[in-house]
Amino acid sequence: MKIGIVSDSHGKSERLNAAIIAMKRSQVEAIVHCGDISDPDDIDRLAETGVAVYVVAGNMDHRVSRLREVAEKRGVHFSSEVLEVPLGDGCHLVATHGHDQRVLGELIADQQFGYVCHGHTHCRRDERIDKTRVINPGALCHPKRPPVPSAAILDTGSDTLDWLEINV
Repeated sequence: MKIGIVSDSHGKSERLNAAIIAMKRSQVEAIVHCGDISDPDDIDRLAETGVAVYVVAGNMDHRVSRLREVAEKRGVHFSSEVLEVPLGDGCHLVATHGHDQRVLGELIADQQFGYVCHGHTHCRRDERIDKTRVINPGALCHPKRPPVPSAAILDTGSDTLDWLEINV
């Protein structure tokens, strides 16, 4: 399964749109936003992709009830803290924003999920910790490492991760 992963768009709709276009070009089957989406209209944009969409709230998402309302109307899976993405054969990817280090640490330590995705740090991460692969796609807004907006595409079939640099 090909999954597009983005985080920390902070209402930068033009960058999110560019990431969506790049992910659709790669024929993703699902998109995961790891938090700090900020703008409810961006949930609409994600819903219009025609693929399964999963959004978790971040620490800068101050209108969580509005985000949840839009997500429910548009058929987008939404959680305020942690959400699971089914990969088939009983396997799941899990996503959280990452600002709560206890939650992120427990998801990794439990070794229950093959993939744990998060945002918050605005830094790319691709690290294997025992049986779990921990992924941070970087940030669409105010990226730190690398200092360019980015997203990622995970192919769970081949267990490969490709970085997308988003230039807008």
